Amino acid sequence: MESTESSYMSSPEAPRRRSSPPPPKSPGSDSAEKSTYVRFLVSNAAAGSVIGKGGATITDFQSQSGARIQLSRNHEFFPGTTDRIIMISGTINEIVKAVDLVLAKLLSELHSEETEEVEPRTKLRLVVPNSSCGGIIGKGGSTIKSFIEESQAGIKISPQDNNYFGLNDRLVTVTGSLDEQMRAVDLIVSKLSEDSHYAQSMNAPFSYPAAYNAMSYGPPNGTGGKFQNAKEDRSNSVTIGVADEHIGLVLGRGGRTITEISQGSGAKIKISDRGDFMSGTTDRKVTITGSQRAIHAAESMIMQKVSYASERAMD
Repeated sequence: MESTESSYMSSPEAPRRRSSPPPPKSPGSDSAEKSTYVRFLVSNAAAGSVIGKGGATITDFQSQSGARIQLSRNHEFFPGTTDRIIMISGTINEIVKAVDLVLAKLLSELHSEETEEVEPRTKLRLVVPNSSCGGIIGKGGSTIKSFIEESQAGIKISPQDNNYFGLNDRLVTVTGSLDEQMRAVDLIVSKLSEDSHYAQSMNAPFSYPAAYNAMSYGPPNGTGGKFQNAKEDRSNSVTIGVADEHIGLVLGRGGRTITEISQGSGAKIKISDRGDFMSGTTDRKVTITGSQRAIHAAESMIMQKVSYASERAMD
């Protein structure tokens, strides 16, 4: 199980070998053998599928691709979501192969009970430093337009989210069939590998401020203590994202659960209307207002509800 996870959930570095020929190098990319990385989001349940029983699946994917695959811990989420972060590092070709293996695995499980003849269009959310997004967009949007035309995938870059202090990453959502997404990933990763600033972020893939990370099971004055100061009792507001299908768990029957969380934490909690989502996601906005301590307590209680549901879905 995942109780033995270290700061990153990963298998030992895989031997550099492939069971199939590598995909062709990206056109015009002289840096295909340079080590780089990509990060993207997966649900907690999907992360379990990627890891596999006793880590068998992640080890196999590393062995097949030659890339290294790491996951954030069980309840270590990207700010404003209930999704974990996968980081895949290696050469561009190794990364593309590993991403293909991961997405194909998740796609096959998602549609295992369906008999659609047309391959479904799904969403892949890449995590990209704000400073590197300009390279993907290009002058007047020329680069992103060419990527969309070449890959036939939809590519959308979310605006900077100012709700989380210290969050310098944005989400790049890639929509399409698996083949379309993979062509887009190849183009995007190849472009990012040319950015020297992008490579500097590789050693800290999950470095989000603890008080704003969507996970904490300690008391309200625990891990968030270092963020508290003389302004502790002043009213603050933080918005987090909760998957649309999990909003009912936060509300409870007749609003009972949200009332209990509000009373227990001392925070005021407001949930956005249906269809009003966090930018670039299908997560509903949950705005928590109060002191930093109250916000931290309420956020922790909400995430416990959601995480429990995600774990039950895996069983």
